Amino acid sequence: MTYTTSNSHTYTYSTTDIETVMRRFTADLVMIAQSSGGMTEAEARKYAHDIELLAKHGYLKKVDITLLSNSQEIKATQYVVNTDSGALTTSRPGGVLWPKLPNPHLRILIWYTDAYDTAARQSLLGRLLISWTTLNVDASHSTLKQSGGRDYTSNGWGLQRLDFAA
Repeated sequence: MTYTTSNSHTYTYSTTDIETVMRRFTADLVMIAQSSGGMTEAEARKYAHDIELLAKHGYLKKVDITLLSNSQEIKATQYVVNTDSGALTTSRPGGVLWPKLPNPHLRILIWYTDAYDTAARQSLLGRLLISWTTLNVDASHSTLKQSGGRDYTSNGWGLQRLDFAA
């Protein structure tokens, strides 16, 4: 006798779910900014605003935050959007008290979904607080080692955080 089973999961999420998850992301970003001195809290909140806006419209794929000191990577964290996050368990923000170093700089990179086309860019014109530019940067963090992470989720929408350190 042969048995075959099949499972299908459908997750629904709302803008409120994205906001819930993005509050955790914002808390992380503010902690990173304050502890490292790489940017002010006000700057961190502007970046968080834009990233949340992109997420709410389905345009966000991934975010990478890297602490650089004298152009050297010191720490990094990546947040990968997961719209099927039923298997994730939510964590509390934290674990991102980064060191204060000489000449700290926080680099924030974002990856967009394919839906972020010319029409989408026009629809958000004037609503983004940061003047985002295109960069050709290696964000593989080959000089760092993955050192853990956390998951932030609400219903079917989540962010998987991967941490990197020297």
